[in-house]
Amino acid sequence: MIKILLVDDHAIVGGGLKQFLGNVGGFEVAGQAHNGAEALAMVSVGSWDLLLLDIGLPDMNGIEVLKVVKRRKPKLPVLVFSMYAEDDYAMTAMEAGAIGYLPKDSAPEEILSAIRRASSGERYLSPMLADKLLNGSVGQPRKLPHDSLSPRELDVMRMLSQGLALTTIAERLHLSPKTVSTYRARVLEKLGISNNSEITRYVLTNKLGQDIPT
Repeated sequence: MIKILLVDDHAIVGGGLKQFLGNVGGFEVAGQAHNGAEALAMVSVGSWDLLLLDIGLPDMNGIEVLKVVKRRKPKLPVLVFSMYAEDDYAMTAMEAGAIGYLPKDSAPEEILSAIRRASSGERYLSPMLADKLLNGSVGQPRKLPHDSLSPRELDVMRMLSQGLALTTIAERLHLSPKTVSTYRARVLEKLGISNNSEITRYVLTNKLGQDIPT
């Protein structure tokens, strides 16, 4: 029996996956966490064969959860199970310690195969991602996380790094504070970080502080 800890904040997804795996046999979703804090607590006290981890969590980025898990339980296989495109997150997840990356829209047979292989310690890449790696990505310079940001997201990131409040940024960019907050959330998610201090550190490290709108 493969004992799985599922980390996903969507009740429908979690419930559906638990029922699906239970009906197949040989799998048990023995624990469910709905945010990063719950996941880390359950990892610390429980014994699991596999951590099935979503990236989009309400309290912290799944990549950050992954990094902490690998520090605490380096031998625990973590399979990222996400709605985000592989091009955006797969390599970031693998470099952070994931044993594989599985899109949520994968076929049932692929989900079962990925879980079996990952739980046994075998690295898993979907056929699509494996093909991309074999046909051009390997050996080429890897894009940095901020390369995926839109021009507006870059503006918001740079202004946040200067300690500007959301309302101030909204005024300068002629946007609503709610829209700026959405851009901030996207920046945090795409960079795999969790707060403004880390934004500032990222901007300084990568020398991205120029061209800040005034």
